[in-house]
Amino acid sequence: MVVSWQVIKGRSKESKTKSSFFNWWNFGICVGSLVSYLILNYIQDNLSWVLGFGVPCIAMLLAFVVFLLGTKTYRYSMMPRKRSPFARIGRVFVAAFKNRRSNPATITIEEEYGTPSYQSFEQFKFLNKALHAADEPLISINEVEEAKTVLRLVPLWGSCMAVSIAIAQLSTLFTKQGATMDRKILFGFNIPAASLQSFTSLSILIFIPIYDRIFVPIARGFTGKTSGITMLQRIGIGIFSSSLSMVVAALVEIKRLNTAQQFGLVDMPSAPVPMTVWWLLPQYLLIGIADVFGTIGIQEFFYSQVPIEMRSIGLALFLSVFGLGNILSSFLVSAIDKATSPNSWFSNNLNKAHLDYFYWLLAGLCAIGFVVYLYSARSYIYNGGGI
Repeated sequence: MVVSWQVIKGRSKESKTKSSFFNWWNFGICVGSLVSYLILNYIQDNLSWVLGFGVPCIAMLLAFVVFLLGTKTYRYSMMPRKRSPFARIGRVFVAAFKNRRSNPATITIEEEYGTPSYQSFEQFKFLNKALHAADEPLISINEVEEAKTVLRLVPLWGSCMAVSIAIAQLSTLFTKQGATMDRKILFGFNIPAASLQSFTSLSILIFIPIYDRIFVPIARGFTGKTSGITMLQRIGIGIFSSSLSMVVAALVEIKRLNTAQQFGLVDMPSAPVPMTVWWLLPQYLLIGIADVFGTIGIQEFFYSQVPIEMRSIGLALFLSVFGLGNILSSFLVSAIDKATSPNSWFSNNLNKAHLDYFYWLLAGLCAIGFVVYLYSARSYIYNGGGI
């Protein structure tokens, strides 16, 4: 909702503002996450769970009051009442299917409906047959282009899950890794395992200003694009970073297992492995980079590329990438745990487990997702001349 209030689609300057907004929108979210990871986790671990839940409850009430105070600044425009976008797009597919055996001349479409861009017209040509469905109400070229826009998003939507599956490990296996290690950091402070996620939040808070204020202006000088790089290029960097983070996580886990064996701790799961938690920093930083490039890029991409009447669906597509990514991650863990029992990769005793195998598997899946993404992105046609 807040995104819908703030983002303005338009000319080059507005596109630049929109791209920057998504960066700072996520920057604000990470500030809240950092406070939660560092302060609330410490309160829950060392003071009281009641207080740990009470503090965010009060914070949410205060935020709600501020939200209500800002409703007078709400910016909106009334859209003319039209047929549901789902109904319009569905009608195109139905009409194209019913008229699937026809093969009308291209010139007829151009004369009656105007000439769409050649690339767009040639892509998913079977939908062009909806324009000639005799027993259907008149379907416009714009409705056909809307259907093509949604269809073009499907392979990219699927391949973007590589990022979400990798990020899902941040609050699960990364935390379990850290819980077995020496968690003393600055001045002997013993950081709670759940607070290790603050490394990623901190990296995002550092990388977003660097990306928005340094990287984009430099890239703009080379590419001439208002956003420095295209949305698809940004997402691609995020997917690659997520794959790299899994490789690093696997290597660190191999080091942790070797250390546990070296010090005779294989059968002592409660004893901390004499290996500083700072070893986990690179994989947390890479997940942060994947977030800055991948997550924010996916959010902007799906919001910008769906038909204007389906903006809320664009945000739903963005969220579904991460929702399904978490589900797929859980499914993989459950299936692999069952398949590898009794010597499970996810044994309760992590010193006997093989998280490294799982990280290698995820690195491979992310790499496959990256290849599929590159193939899909090559033929993608931006809606509204994307950036």
